[in-house]
Amino acid sequence: MDYIVTVFRIQKLPELKRAIIMSQPSSWPIPKGSMRFVLPRQIVSQLKSHRISQDLYPLALGFYQEARDHSMSRSRHDDLLLIYCVKGQGSLRIGKLTYKITAGDLVVIPKDVIHSYEASTNDPWSIYWVHCDGILLNEFLISLNHNLQSPVSPIGLHPRLANDFESLLDLRKTTQQFTAYLHASSLLRQILTHIALLKTQQQHQFDQSFNLDAIHTFMLTRLHESLDIDTLAARANLSKYHFIKRYKQLTGSTPINDFIRMKIEKACHLLDITDQRISEIAWTLGYEDAYYFSRSFSKVMGISPSQYRNIRLGRATYKE
Repeated sequence: MDYIVTVFRIQKLPELKRAIIMSQPSSWPIPKGSMRFVLPRQIVSQLKSHRISQDLYPLALGFYQEARDHSMSRSRHDDLLLIYCVKGQGSLRIGKLTYKITAGDLVVIPKDVIHSYEASTNDPWSIYWVHCDGILLNEFLISLNHNLQSPVSPIGLHPRLANDFESLLDLRKTTQQFTAYLHASSLLRQILTHIALLKTQQQHQFDQSFNLDAIHTFMLTRLHESLDIDTLAARANLSKYHFIKRYKQLTGSTPINDFIRMKIEKACHLLDITDQRISEIAWTLGYEDAYYFSRSFSKVMGISPSQYRNIRLGRATYKE
C-alpha cells in the first residue's frame, strides 16, 4: 500500500499563522508505505469558520507503517491527537507516567497535554493518526468518556474503524475541492462517534460483574409487566443504589427510563402492524390506565399514539 506524501509550503501569510496554531509536527522521515498529509492553512481557516465543519475538522493526518525509530516529544500541544495502533507496539509518556501501547489500542491526547511517544525498537508500531480541532472538541471528548489518567484505551482491532481512517486518508486524492475537506470533517466526526460506540461495547464486554445484555433481555421479556428497581437490582445481584449507579455509568440513562422506552418502541410496532385500539395496546404493555400510557408515549415520542397512527394512515406527516 503506497502513499503519496504531499507537502505544502505556506509563505507570506502571517495573519493565517497567527490565527491557526498547530502542534509541532514530527520530523520523522516518511518511508515507503507510509504517508503524512497536512491541510493547507487557508483550508483550515475556511473549515474553522464554515458552519458544517467548525464543530470538528482535521489539521493533519497520516498512516505510519512499521514506524521504526519513530518518536515525538511536544512541550506545547494545541489540538486533539488521536492515534490508533493496528500493529506492533509503542509507548506514551505524560508527566511521570509511561503507558504501553499495543495493537488495538487507541491513544487520545487533548489540548495542552505535554507528552512524548515512540515506537518500540523490537516491534515498531503501525498507526493511524489525526490532529484535529473544533468548537465542540470538548463535547466529543466527553462522548469518548475520556479520562486523562487513562489516555490509552484497548478498543481492539476493528476493520471497519481502519476503513474509516483509510477513507479519511483518501482526502489526499481530491485536494482541489473544498467540498472534499467538508466531507473529511464529516468522516472525522463519524470516526469519533464510532470510537465512542466501540469503547462502550468494550466496557460492557470487560465488565464481568454487570451483564447489561442479560438485564436488557430480562426487560424485553417483561414488557407486559410493571418492573421496579428492586426487581431489576435483585436480578443483577446488586443493591438498588449500586445497580442504578452502575447502569447509568454504562448507558447514560436510568433502568426505568430504558424500560419505558422499550415499552413505547413495542407500542409503535403494534400501532404499525395492528388495528388494535390504543387502550388494548396499553393493556398489552402493562398500563391499566390508557391515559397514563398516552402521556408516557408522548413523553418519549413527542406525539400521541393516535398522532403516530395517523402517520401510518397518511393523515399526518413526520414534522407535524
